[in-house]
Amino acid sequence: MDASIINFDERMDTAKESPLFYKVFGLVGAGLILDSADVYMASNINSALVAHHFATLTQGSLFLSAGFFGLFAGSMIAGYFGDHFGRRKAFQWNLLVFGLATLISTMAPNIGTLIVLRFIAATGLGAETVTGFSMISEFAPVLKRGKWSGLISVIANFGAPLGFLLSTLLITHYSWRAMFFVIGIFALALWIGRRHLPESPRWLKVQDRHEEAEEILGQLETNGHYDAQKIENNSAKKISPNRGILIATVAVSAALLCQYMFTSWVPTLLVKQGINIVHSMWFSTIMMAGAPLGAMIGMLLVDRIGRKFTIVPGFILTAIAGIAYSMERTATGILINGFILTAIMYVLIASILSVYASELFSTEFRFRGTGFANGVAKLLTALSPYLVVKIVTIYGPTLLFIMITAIALFAAIIIGFFGPETKKQSIG
Repeated sequence: MDASIINFDERMDTAKESPLFYKVFGLVGAGLILDSADVYMASNINSALVAHHFATLTQGSLFLSAGFFGLFAGSMIAGYFGDHFGRRKAFQWNLLVFGLATLISTMAPNIGTLIVLRFIAATGLGAETVTGFSMISEFAPVLKRGKWSGLISVIANFGAPLGFLLSTLLITHYSWRAMFFVIGIFALALWIGRRHLPESPRWLKVQDRHEEAEEILGQLETNGHYDAQKIENNSAKKISPNRGILIATVAVSAALLCQYMFTSWVPTLLVKQGINIVHSMWFSTIMMAGAPLGAMIGMLLVDRIGRKFTIVPGFILTAIAGIAYSMERTATGILINGFILTAIMYVLIASILSVYASELFSTEFRFRGTGFANGVAKLLTALSPYLVVKIVTIYGPTLLFIMITAIALFAAIIIGFFGPETKKQSIG
């Protein structure tokens, strides 16, 4: 390999955090907060649509499904778009599509139009996770990549309470249309703020656009470099794209399925275990407080003990905590175990989605690999409610937790035996 290319890779890997890096980090963080807020606000909007007779229950379900399938499509499209046309363009266009479709939703004359607009908006939003986490991986210094990628996941989790707060204030005092208006305006304002976002130097190098890559790298080097000798040999770069897709898809799908199947159904499961609905909502709220704690723990662990030593035990602990939760019958035990299980799941969310998945691929395939993994995971998540309803109705909630346990153990085995360790390794 050409010495100048080796030098470029080393400089990119070791460049300390600069004002340009913080700018990228801030813009990515704002987009991921928007992504999280929108996903959580969708259910509240749907409730308002049905309550105000703008939609029937069936049409409301189609509205939610359109969002999930849009997220799937957006993840897939973003992967190919980002690898072929650049990270910056993918990062810009996804937000423009989401912002415009959301803003137009304010004026939707009927539920049919709103469902179509929701699909289009979610397609734009589905690209946000793929582009955001991958951008941080490509800009962050190797020795601190786990910290910054994990921290962006912690920041993204603030979108959930933001979504609930905005829904409460806007839908209650105005209407569901006001919610679309505010989110759409915020998305377009952020799109304007991203106009001068730099292209990834790693992608520019792969495209043989070395002068542009050097110019941006120079801005990333303003605060000097970390010690290159602390960076380990890159085994992750040597794995095949197919192997990377297998590991990423299993890891992301298992993490999102376990998290969604549990957190989205906690109130229903608590009622079936004899806790009244008012208490179940409070219990759910307290349990969800484990989410930011878990994301923070994941952020702290991935650079200290490694990706695999965080993720594999995390899945095993999820399996154990899932079984323990299903066997609890006391209110105190349900609350404590639920909090612990939620925290463990979000350790996995922070470690896998924001850190590990994008590190499994080299630059020329990174967006396609993570896009495919996220797309499959979101498709499975979209289909899972139909399966969960059947399971809980026919067999009861215990079988649901057995399924969560099985999914978690399967992921632990796949990652444990086939997944590479990517701690402190160049991603190419």
